[in-house]
Amino acid sequence: MQASSLKDQPRPALLLFSDTPHTLMIFPNLLMRAKAPRSLFMNPLTRSVLILGLLASTLTAAPDAKPGTLPEAKRIVFLGDSITHSGQYIQFIETVLLAETGKRYDILNLGLSSETVSGLSEEGHAGGQFPRPDLHERLDRVLAKTKPDLVVACYGMNDGIYLPLDAGRFQKYKDGIQKLRDKAQAMGAHVIHITPPVYDPVPVKGKYPYYNEVLGAYGKWLLSKRAEGWRVIDIHGPMNEALAQKRKTDAAFAFQKDGVHPNDEGHWVMAQQVLAAWGVKHDYVLADFTSGRLATLHKLVVARQHARNESWLNACGHKRPGVGKGLPLDEAEAKAAEFTTKIDAMLKEVTSKVGGGEEIRRAAPANASAPSTPSLFPGKLGKWHDFDSYTFEVDGKEVTVVAPKEAAKGKPWCWHGEFFGHKPDPDIALLGKGFHIVYMKINDMLGSPPAVKHWDALYNELTKKYGFSKKPALVGLSRGGLYVYNWAIANPGKVSCIYGDAPVCDFKSWPGGKGKGKGDKHNWELVMKLWGFKDEAEALAYKGNPVDSLAALAAHHVPLLHVYGDADDVVPPDENTLVIAERYRKLGGNIDLIAKAGVGHHPHGLQDSTPIVEFILKHAK
Repeated sequence: MQASSLKDQPRPALLLFSDTPHTLMIFPNLLMRAKAPRSLFMNPLTRSVLILGLLASTLTAAPDAKPGTLPEAKRIVFLGDSITHSGQYIQFIETVLLAETGKRYDILNLGLSSETVSGLSEEGHAGGQFPRPDLHERLDRVLAKTKPDLVVACYGMNDGIYLPLDAGRFQKYKDGIQKLRDKAQAMGAHVIHITPPVYDPVPVKGKYPYYNEVLGAYGKWLLSKRAEGWRVIDIHGPMNEALAQKRKTDAAFAFQKDGVHPNDEGHWVMAQQVLAAWGVKHDYVLADFTSGRLATLHKLVVARQHARNESWLNACGHKRPGVGKGLPLDEAEAKAAEFTTKIDAMLKEVTSKVGGGEEIRRAAPANASAPSTPSLFPGKLGKWHDFDSYTFEVDGKEVTVVAPKEAAKGKPWCWHGEFFGHKPDPDIALLGKGFHIVYMKINDMLGSPPAVKHWDALYNELTKKYGFSKKPALVGLSRGGLYVYNWAIANPGKVSCIYGDAPVCDFKSWPGGKGKGKGDKHNWELVMKLWGFKDEAEALAYKGNPVDSLAALAAHHVPLLHVYGDADDVVPPDENTLVIAERYRKLGGNIDLIAKAGVGHHPHGLQDSTPIVEFILKHAK
């Protein structure tokens, strides 16, 4: 990000609505990470592939904006139920937008607990104290007072009133959505719709077992409106998928302990879809919001939103009892301005450091203790997920080694080809088992012959000088597949195993794009240069890609594991992973495949990384 992008930006506004009554502030395990340009708030070594491509969601923006770009709106109003009212996903979104973009949206969360867009309410709601609020009772006032350029609406959870699918209730939902849309557009605002989150009967002993199907039907209808030009973000599908992945290893896992209201992990899944739809590239995981610079920024964002939300909600007026009044609007705005000043100062400080050439790494907590062990390697000593990390040069290239608390016998190690730090759970688990984690920063070398030579130098340094195992486990994520396979093919006796995550195994597929894949013109030009091809015809005739050169690995009985999405249109499986599998098995080699149904190039890894960790532990020497 350029320093200038953080300065002198207009301050548009976001306004958010929702229907669930409770705010849950739980910080669970790590969930996702994505590829980004150099982030202001992340360790630059943790660059990774944009995870959010996993979801085929799209988002409406201002009139001139396209899906995958940031809205140019000055004020954005989010309408919805209590899931929005609780606010976590909104806070995540704003924090990442501030950290990674030049936009300065003024976010107002006007979610209202219990609300519907359909106007329906079950008999005896809230113990008979009050019926569910109807958005349309307050919508005209909200639009008139906030004057939004863009409305984002997330309804559905309460609109089926927790009964089986019914044509009449469904029509009420459709009519309510259309009425919302018509009124917003009449005020000159554009509209984005978000499909309902999941309903989960498991943690509530099977209560309303049919209801998630109701929400699925509502979401499917919304998605069908894309054909008419509606902008719709799908969060229902991604939440279902994430939940299913978790349940494979933990049958009792839940995002929503009451079946309705997501915890922070669920809200983070939701936030990812909006950020993806806006084309925001980043490589944060949920744990990044608990310590370091990003956490500091997040706390300021939360405080600013809390200072304003109820004040704006009540200034617009509503009929739901039990909602706090907040400060008078002018006082709330003055309080929020204090937090804005602090946010601006923090961003300006970070920007000036980046502009001056200083890399901003994830900050350790202010009370972080000194490293527990003396330096084991040269260079800069730091922390990575509470493990000592060392940054130094080998063969003129930056190397990072993360050390375990106690090295396992034989000093086993895991060597990353690219995007170190993305989906860190396997690495953290292996560090706990005594593995070292290693990464050499040679971006834009694509596993080419010069890259292989740099890897040779690092291998010699670590095995001869520091006594590392002579057979590391290799990890190739996306283009990292070219690094690990090309080095392994040149050194088949020096590899214990290979874990490929949607790995590139043929540069004609990516970045060449000569098959089903999208390709990448810039990186294809790099291939031509790095391999020294005189023209494209020579590159296409090349027979030294990993898919062509597996015999040596099979002869040395190197086990392989590939995790991939069967809908990957960036690195298509049938041009990469499935070719490797077919040819390797014919050569007598052993390869395990884990396919993720309906998943594209993102997200990488697995929600539960146990199969990856067990594979490496089994085969590493």
